[in-house]
Amino acid sequence: MVNNVQFIAEISSNHNKDLDRCLKFIETSKNIGCDGIKFQLFKIDKLFAPEILNASPRHREKQNWELPLEFIPRLKQKCHELNLKFLCTPFYLEAVEELKPYVDSYKIASYELLWHDLLESCSKTKIPVILSTGMATIDEIDSAVQVIKSAGARDVTLLHCVSAYPALVEQCNLSAIKTLRDRYKCEVGWSDHSVKDSVIYRAVYKWNASMIEFHMDLDGSGEEFQIGHCWLPDQIAAVINAVRNGSEKKEDFTLADGNGDKAPVQSEFEDCVWRADSSDGLRPLLKIRKSWKK
Repeated sequence: MVNNVQFIAEISSNHNKDLDRCLKFIETSKNIGCDGIKFQLFKIDKLFAPEILNASPRHREKQNWELPLEFIPRLKQKCHELNLKFLCTPFYLEAVEELKPYVDSYKIASYELLWHDLLESCSKTKIPVILSTGMATIDEIDSAVQVIKSAGARDVTLLHCVSAYPALVEQCNLSAIKTLRDRYKCEVGWSDHSVKDSVIYRAVYKWNASMIEFHMDLDGSGEEFQIGHCWLPDQIAAVINAVRNGSEKKEDFTLADGNGDKAPVQSEFEDCVWRADSSDGLRPLLKIRKSWKK
């Protein structure tokens, strides 16, 4: 039933390191009908390789995007007060244990899919795992799912995703939702970067996505809003309300369907090499780091 779709608001770094703003995000997510809200826990020096940070001021400046660890207990408390699920993405191994007392689910980002140590660490906690699959080939997803299940995860959701910001409608390939569901026999949803209501309706009504994750900003002043992949509350509230009320859209939005093959699309090619390397979990892949050495 489409009205059972879970909507998860992804805050990314739009919190601006402001606790009051974080709490406002949680309240807003509840008010617009979300089931949960997701934050990200990373440290720049554990996200990017030293070669990158030494050479790139742009990457060093992303330290301003970090969520303070001390916020986590208060965020979880506020979510549970409002009957919202609290999710967070760990981007370094220690973050798994730091988040363990608080999260209702771990969300693993597409960029970390190759880092099996992180997947295994999350899965061993027995806390539900949600894995985004942007940029990944079917073989890479096979390996990731095998690691997750072998490590003991009991509740696994995969999210089809296009890791382009924003994602082009014609490259959304929503029929890959069915491909993943048929192959892995688990819940499959859509992580949206398109900011197109018709794409979300198509993912839900045609391809039976069980979860919709979307990036949200409160007011256009978030660190990531200008990139173009974030919804504002009023925009996404209309979509959530339509789905909750079963207001099926009659338009045949086949442009977003694609061919169902799970593989990187053109807009993702450039970022594929910027995924975390399997050896140490740092970005980008080892072969690219060499070109950044002084």
